Amino acid sequence: MYNHLKTHNNKLYTGMRVGGAHNWNYKNGKWHETKEAPDKWSFKFNSIKTRINPAPSNTGASINTRFHWYIIADQIATKIDSNSYMTSMKGVKFKIGHKRPYWKTFSYNYPNQATYKQRIIKILEEALMKLKNE
Repeated sequence: MYNHLKTHNNKLYTGMRVGGAHNWNYKNGKWHETKEAPDKWSFKFNSIKTRINPAPSNTGASINTRFHWYIIADQIATKIDSNSYMTSMKGVKFKIGHKRPYWKTFSYNYPNQATYKQRIIKILEEALMKLKNE
């Protein structure tokens, strides 16, 4: 079950089991990007995603639960015509924290939890080490 304690690499967690998968449709997504330097852009993406297959009854997080993810990705954009690009993106996303509907803030703001900044630093250090070792 979703909220039952599970173990992966000696770490306790709840939520979807490791190895599970979802397929999503993004409709009416809005991507906004701003050029900050010759080879650097910042971007924002907003969309509602919907499941391709319905969720099983009585599973998953409660309505209004929020999840905070950190994403590292590669994007390849291929120009199709003067106004269109085919975009392919692949990467990894890391759960930084979550906020249950009745909580005041995200999990990383509570005592005895790694902070947002500590979590991001750990993710980036591990990604850099992995990249250097490949």
